[in-house]
Amino acid sequence: MVQQIVINKCYGGFGVSPLAFKRLRELGNECAIKEVGPGEQWSDGSIRKGFMARSFCYDIVRDALELLQVVRELGRDANGDCADLAIVEIPDGVEWEVEDYDGREWIAEKRRVWYAES
Repeated sequence: MVQQIVINKCYGGFGVSPLAFKRLRELGNECAIKEVGPGEQWSDGSIRKGFMARSFCYDIVRDALELLQVVRELGRDANGDCADLAIVEIPDGVEWEVEDYDGREWIAEKRRVWYAES
């Protein structure tokens, strides 16, 4: 068995398209339901529009079943404004985290890290 995780495979940054965002809401994804959608109001009363209305769910759980389904269903149409989403498979039981450089992501096995005090 394998675990499946969605990452962004290009420079720019993770995010899903407005179409994918809408589909995630239809599927009941908690992140999409809580997030302010295109044309909806922020807490300060301003409207989400322009560049901010073209990419969503930056903080979504990357192995969420709804996200995996949407990426499979929509293919390239799931990509946010600066994203090229892909599903990565890793062995079951591996504790993982998403790492990136300038928005281009990969999956790394979790490890412990220690730093010197300043």
